[in-house]
Amino acid sequence: MSAQATPQAATTTWNIDPVHSVAEFKVKHMMISNVKGQFTGVKGVLILDEADPAKSHVEASIDAASITTRDAQRDAHLKSADFLDVEKFPELSFKSTRIGRVGDGEHSVAADLAIHGITRNVVFTVEGPTPPAKDPWGNTRIGLSATTKINRKDFGLNWNAALETGGILVGDEVTITLDVQFVKA
Repeated sequence: MSAQATPQAATTTWNIDPVHSVAEFKVKHMMISNVKGQFTGVKGVLILDEADPAKSHVEASIDAASITTRDAQRDAHLKSADFLDVEKFPELSFKSTRIGRVGDGEHSVAADLAIHGITRNVVFTVEGPTPPAKDPWGNTRIGLSATTKINRKDFGLNWNAALETGGILVGDEVTITLDVQFVKA
């Protein structure tokens, strides 16, 4: 009986470039239009199995206090105990649990998403990763975009106000979009 060595799948480690990555969200305001915001304090790592992306894994964290909606008063309210309660829950986190291929260059990534101390499994639709490219300093980079929709109340973000004309001030459905650039470790 002979034992043959099985080739190991090539895995590579990629770190999120926080300067070129952003986590954005949008939610209905007064049932009229969407208000957008973003978190700029994004960090994390992707362990990429190039032979079988389904065996890859990604983890990321976001500084909850890095939220910005271009309105200081609204940002302060979103950081308060009414919403994110950044003093008590300073970080949002993302840990993949399953990666599947949807189509050419598109994947679904199920992940445990933790917001406001509550963790729920959500599914992101992911475009990418892009083909690797060298930057002017010799680093290898890839990028991807991911989108999902959540109900903010599933994460304990229940604050709202009734409008005089009927309806509510803040919608329940939140669209999350991640545009992430990774640097090969």
